Amino acid sequence: MSDWTNKLPEAARDYIAGRRLDEVECIVSDIAGVARGKAMPASKFGKQAFFFLPNSIFLQTITGEWADNPSGAFTEPDMIMVPDFTTATAAPWTADVTLQVIHDAQDQKGNPVPTAPRNVLRRIVELYNAEGWAPIVAPEMEFFLTARNLDPNMPVMPPMGRSGRRAAGKQAYSMSAVDEYGKVIDDIYDFAEAQGFEIDGILQEGGAGQVEINLAHGDPIRLADEIFFFKRLIREAALRHDCFATFMAKPIEGEPGSAMHIHHSVVDMKTGKNIFSDKKGGETEAFHHFIAGMQNHLPGAIALLAPYVNSYRRYVPDFAAPINLEWGRDNRTTGLRIPISGPEARRLENRLAGMDCNPYLGLAASLACGYLGLKEGKTPRPECIGDAYMSETDLPYNLGDALDLLEENTALQQVLGAEFCGIYDSVKRNEYKEFLQVISPWEREHLLLNV
Repeated sequence: MSDWTNKLPEAARDYIAGRRLDEVECIVSDIAGVARGKAMPASKFGKQAFFFLPNSIFLQTITGEWADNPSGAFTEPDMIMVPDFTTATAAPWTADVTLQVIHDAQDQKGNPVPTAPRNVLRRIVELYNAEGWAPIVAPEMEFFLTARNLDPNMPVMPPMGRSGRRAAGKQAYSMSAVDEYGKVIDDIYDFAEAQGFEIDGILQEGGAGQVEINLAHGDPIRLADEIFFFKRLIREAALRHDCFATFMAKPIEGEPGSAMHIHHSVVDMKTGKNIFSDKKGGETEAFHHFIAGMQNHLPGAIALLAPYVNSYRRYVPDFAAPINLEWGRDNRTTGLRIPISGPEARRLENRLAGMDCNPYLGLAASLACGYLGLKEGKTPRPECIGDAYMSETDLPYNLGDALDLLEENTALQQVLGAEFCGIYDSVKRNEYKEFLQVISPWEREHLLLNV
């Protein structure tokens, strides 16, 4: 083994043990969560400490266009991409022996690039650490398996199951429903094992072909890395079996949307104790301050948790999605839920984030709201007892309104970083403008001859 392979995690070393490593994929997340970078022969990767990428990758929209740079001219200077060997993991679907390695983006002076999503999340974690706190998260990933959709003008359809019938909706927690596409699930498990990832559980959700994967709680940056990897892993497993996996917030009309529920707790770094529970096992003031921070700042963070025009189709009543900022104990109609747990695992579940969000930015935005709550020390609204779906919505109705709320929330912008927020706003407003130029089937059906 060469020196650099000794730095690899155990799962990566096991994957290449006794075999010739062919290729290394050097990747970084862009604003959308798409993996950008370059692949190179393993022999070349081992001889260089870093490589270069233009900083313009953080100005690219989901359609491949380029947003304006709010901080200056579009000169595309190079960033230095430095490998984080702790992230090295297999790419088990490739024909040859390949590893993926996430890289950190630095400027040419060695400073973290503030517009890189992984750096945004690290910035938030470091703010917690400076107070003596370690944030802990446990994400849940929902997604749909669908039939191949080769024509964007055609609606997305559920996949064909082993029975020869299309996957049916309203079968939440059904083991038989999961068995319909069991071969895809088997490959997800196999790929995850090869990559060294721990799956806490897989279940059928309420939509047709909708699956949920739970991950064990832990460090936010490590778990964001895993979700970043999982999205690719799941797509590759689906393609092996002639179907698609989609993380769109609302891919199928009439079906529920896909969320990325985020469970939050905070640990005192000196004692290792959960700051949300006191010595007697009760709820602390810090816990209520955290909830208040969510209620006060999530409206400004929605632009990161619901980053596309499609995201707002998930925020509708009666489709198992929260449309409020109410909090409640074991109440799934509230946007902020306190699950049943012992004092050591007391946590708050943010149910607002869509699975279409960039995992680094989704976790960063949610943690930022909680951090501001802890610092501000405010009291949350009274607990919601009963059906929170009956409450007035606290959320913006579209991406444009969400971006306005982020722009107005100076405290949240300061925590996330002003330069990042400027770039994010530019990218998202460009995408929104592009969407408004598309005429939908609904408009043609109802307006063409009637107005």
